Amino acid sequence: MADTKSYFFCGIGGSGMLPLAGIVRAQGAEVAGSDRSLDQGRLGDKFAFLARQGIGLFPQDGSGITSADQILVTSAAVEETVPDVQAARRIGARQVSRPQLLAALFNEAPLSIGVAGTSGKSTVTGMIAWILHQAGLEPTVMNGAVMKNFVTADTPFASALAGRGGAFVSEVDESDGSIALYRPAIAVLNNVSLDHKTMDELRTLFLGFLTRAGTAVLNLDDPETRLLGERIEAGRRVTFSLIDEGADLFGTDIEEAPLAVSLIVRAGGETIPLRLQVPGRHNAANALAALAAVRAAGVPIARAAEALAGFSGLRRRFDVVGTREGVSVIDDFGHNPDKIAATLKTLHAFPGRLLVLFQPHGYGPLKVMKDALVACFAENLADGDVLVMPDPVYFGGTVDRAVTSADIVDAVRAAGRLAEHIPDRAACGERLRALAAPGDRIIIMGARDDTLSIFARDLLDAL
Repeated sequence: MADTKSYFFCGIGGSGMLPLAGIVRAQGAEVAGSDRSLDQGRLGDKFAFLARQGIGLFPQDGSGITSADQILVTSAAVEETVPDVQAARRIGARQVSRPQLLAALFNEAPLSIGVAGTSGKSTVTGMIAWILHQAGLEPTVMNGAVMKNFVTADTPFASALAGRGGAFVSEVDESDGSIALYRPAIAVLNNVSLDHKTMDELRTLFLGFLTRAGTAVLNLDDPETRLLGERIEAGRRVTFSLIDEGADLFGTDIEEAPLAVSLIVRAGGETIPLRLQVPGRHNAANALAALAAVRAAGVPIARAAEALAGFSGLRRRFDVVGTREGVSVIDDFGHNPDKIAATLKTLHAFPGRLLVLFQPHGYGPLKVMKDALVACFAENLADGDVLVMPDPVYFGGTVDRAVTSADIVDAVRAAGRLAEHIPDRAACGERLRALAAPGDRIIIMGARDDTLSIFARDLLDAL
């Protein structure tokens, strides 16, 4: 599809845009783009990486849109006032959304594997990618996070692979409704919980995703997923569980370590030991999802498990930045209640106080998730743990600020937990430094802001 076209990505440095631009470029298309961060002189390494791929970079002032033959790729929510959009309108260049372009490439693949769910989809996508790569299938992969196994000096932002095989693996986003565009051969559903949309909206979107698939891979431990799975014909269902021994893949004998987890996988009469290099029961479940998906794609489960033991994780998914003066700093993508709870539970399996910085990824999600976030922190912070919240990340545009970080903090404190609202993130860092004592773990949580990783590294250096 892409090899005779010219694409211009507006916001090319974004976590969803950058890997897709790389895939399209690797398939032979001409690719260029702009980004507000580039104009602001931020995240230079990321843009140097794009330039090395032969991708042209322009100011976000419309100057990169020069031909009606170009296709402007934007996020689903881009505003009409953006100069690139106005330039495309003036010269008659076609505009497509990032999800539309990704779905078109995905649906054309001979073997398409879509990974969906409120939580865990980036990790499962990375696990599937590594298994298929190790099996010699050379997959194309679209992920929202950097996959550590594929990072090299030349590819520091390895959130995508452009393989020569027929498999296309992608995480599939429900937040903007674009999941409705995908027709997967194999659909993985981890879980369904409140995030960007109401539960009724999510149920409709995820059921449609499963219904369009050839094979549906389902987590029986998630009540919503189990109910949706009951509406799929038995012959198209593959199930996994850490609780239900009747699942097609059952994980048992789980043993947690600070940075690893091991389990026994029972599937189709086989009993296979598996030790993962990533921690937590949630990653044991993610592993079962990945094994079920590749098994449906024809990879023997024993071979898949052997490959998965070498999976080294994703950047910003329980990413240990380092330890200094007895204090560990962890960079984590946790931004909704399920993700946050999974990380806090994993950490609380071992001793040590938690100092949590949670930066909300926008005022809209904060409004939708307010009650669930408060309940999450009330239930998963222990006595002595401290939550510190700056104001939500804000990149401009019209926004409803009906719910703020201060509202979350007030409610968490009312529930009996220690929480502080400090509007400025840099000041939050100073507060965390003042609180930190040997044996503490500092966790930096949030999404849609690449500077959080820089913040985490700087905080470690300052300890």
